[in-house]
Amino acid sequence: MSIEAEAELKKIKNEILNCKKCPLFEERVNNKYYPVIGAGNHEASIVFIGEAPGLNEAKTGKPFCGMAGKILDELLQSVDIKREDIYITNILKDRPPGNRDPRPEEISACLPYLKRQIKIIKPKVICSLGRYAMNFLMENFELADQIDQISNIHGKVFTTNDLFQNVIIIPFYHPAAVIYNRSLKNTLLQDFKILEKFK
Repeated sequence: MSIEAEAELKKIKNEILNCKKCPLFEERVNNKYYPVIGAGNHEASIVFIGEAPGLNEAKTGKPFCGMAGKILDELLQSVDIKREDIYITNILKDRPPGNRDPRPEEISACLPYLKRQIKIIKPKVICSLGRYAMNFLMENFELADQIDQISNIHGKVFTTNDLFQNVIIIPFYHPAAVIYNRSLKNTLLQDFKILEKFK
């Protein structure tokens, strides 16, 4: 990755650390949480995007480090992909109180950061984890007319054009869903097999 690109990612990090565009900033400061900016390979061909940090993530500043992260690691291992070879981030960079759903104004505040991260990393494949991330990707990559229930389009491959290249979008269930519905583990394991051709 070029020095310019690394500098741009560092600039995004500093902007997020000082961001006060939505009330989640106060939540972060009051609870001594960290923003969860993203982690992994800055030249990754596969990027995963979740919805928002959970409690463990907010305490450490690392994405997917709790129970959902362990499930994600198992899914990656099942297709022989190392976590350090991919990049993982979320739509929201701060944790919503009580892990509630992201609010529109919070998404609006964080989206510019995420869009810039994607543009800098230039992945070939972007995988959404959960319906909020799925909707964001499909709306922002000219696939809005193909949005459906995640139960209908999980594991499907969508190809679209972006400013920098063709991009493949693959919606997945969020790994946390497995915690509440064990039967989804097999579904996710099957869906992740699609990534074997893109690594």
